[in-house]
Amino acid sequence: MREISSDITFEVAADHMASVRVTRSTRLTVRCGIVWVTRSDDTADYWLEPGHTLRLRRGERLWIGAEGNAPAWVAFAAPARVSERLVDWAARAAQRAGVHIGDGWRTV
Repeated sequence: MREISSDITFEVAADHMASVRVTRSTRLTVRCGIVWVTRSDDTADYWLEPGHTLRLRRGERLWIGAEGNAPAWVAFAAPARVSERLVDWAARAAQRAGVHIGDGWRTV
């Protein structure tokens, strides 16, 4: 099992499943291929295509597999630690006010 605590991109082979534990709030983005994701605290499974994202909570455990016979690339991006809470609060406040601002996520 891999622990995700910073930005990382990795390949999920077509015939393998990756087990991941999220150590801090993170965003998963599919870069290539189609993946399925099962979350430890969710009854639903997710099928994600390239460009799709999934926000992950600290402490979650994930199981990720590539759909079909092709490998997939997934990227995890963590928000900057210094401003993580402030940016989350500002984004929620702006959303309530009907204003869109950046969400503080870094690009992998």
